[in-house]
Amino acid sequence: MKSEIIAVGSELLTPYRQDTNSLYLTEKLNEIGVTVAFKTVTGDRRKDLVNAIRTALGRVDILILIGGLGPTEDDLTREAVAEALSLTLRRDATQVAALHARAAAWRITMPPNNLKQADVLEGATLLPNPNGSAPGQWLDVTFADYRKLVMLIPGPPHECRPLFDAECITRLREIVPARVIAKRTLKAAMIPESQADKLLAPIHTTYPDVETTILAHAGDIQLNLICVKSSQEAAEQRVDELASRVEEALEDWLYSSQGESLEQIVLYYLGLRQATLAVAESCTGGLIAQRITSVPGASRSFLGGAIVYSDALKAAFAGVPADLIAQHGAVSAEVAKSLAQGIRLRTGATLGLGVTGVAGPTGGSEAKPVGRVYIAVSDAQKNEALERTFRGDRTRIREWASQQALDLVRKRLM
Repeated sequence: MKSEIIAVGSELLTPYRQDTNSLYLTEKLNEIGVTVAFKTVTGDRRKDLVNAIRTALGRVDILILIGGLGPTEDDLTREAVAEALSLTLRRDATQVAALHARAAAWRITMPPNNLKQADVLEGATLLPNPNGSAPGQWLDVTFADYRKLVMLIPGPPHECRPLFDAECITRLREIVPARVIAKRTLKAAMIPESQADKLLAPIHTTYPDVETTILAHAGDIQLNLICVKSSQEAAEQRVDELASRVEEALEDWLYSSQGESLEQIVLYYLGLRQATLAVAESCTGGLIAQRITSVPGASRSFLGGAIVYSDALKAAFAGVPADLIAQHGAVSAEVAKSLAQGIRLRTGATLGLGVTGVAGPTGGSEAKPVGRVYIAVSDAQKNEALERTFRGDRTRIREWASQQALDLVRKRLM
């Protein structure tokens, strides 16, 4: 069965508020074999919302509306659903009493407009909301001669998610045909998106029953594989078969076949080799250390490091000779190697990582433009540096540099 989620609220069409509820609901729906085919965000305009509801009911079996159930004038979800389905609204006496009791418990006088939260759609089942004043509603209706399931869910996440789990999933399990979803996430580092598509499109397009989504971000390619079947075994078999072929095609670019982050994989290899890591960061300003230490248990393998932004601290914390900086410049392969080796020796780590570069937007030159980064990895056997030039703004350059640095550590450990 296909579903659509409509997030209601003009604030969701601004830069200041994002719809995160639909991500949570999508995960829960997938777990019971329901595919989310569409997601829509509408403002608080009744006409637009009615049109969105009618469009959704014309293309999916299950419609979930999030938000617009409050007491204010622009909370219009109940009214819009009533208009779209030609239903009446009635004021539920039990819910009116519950609203008064809630106000009394808070020792406040309930404004008259709160009573609209007691308006119930004809034929709807009220869904209790212990975390808020607006109950949800469940409708099992006929639209254009087809059965449709419609759910109205309050918008605040602390109300939406518990209500959906407690009231909607159970009802859906009783109705939705027995279908299961197998999912797999594979990740590759530092392969261009176009190259990844060239390698993988001829493979995944031969699996029409497995939905493949490729996402790219700052040196990271993520492939999401989803297959819906009548049995878990059949779904897993198809996903495993495709994943195996993808892994073979990606070779060393692939770092995770179960959705782990690059920093998790680096820590895994450090633990496997009983090795430790220390970092000396200049242009990344601690971003690499932050990524690593975001993983629980990182202290078993990550010793720490230093943010060596100034030339003086490069010398004081990582032992970089002043004449080396004077000869080659702070942004150079030689200094990156000295940072990696110096931090390794000073901390006693198995591996040292050094990063220096021009993050911009100023400070670049013809010889070393904005985005030029040098990354070095040092161990007892060798100390090697890589030169890369990343495009984009300061944030993007730093993200790419941290990704490249972690991937170099991964490959050294492999």
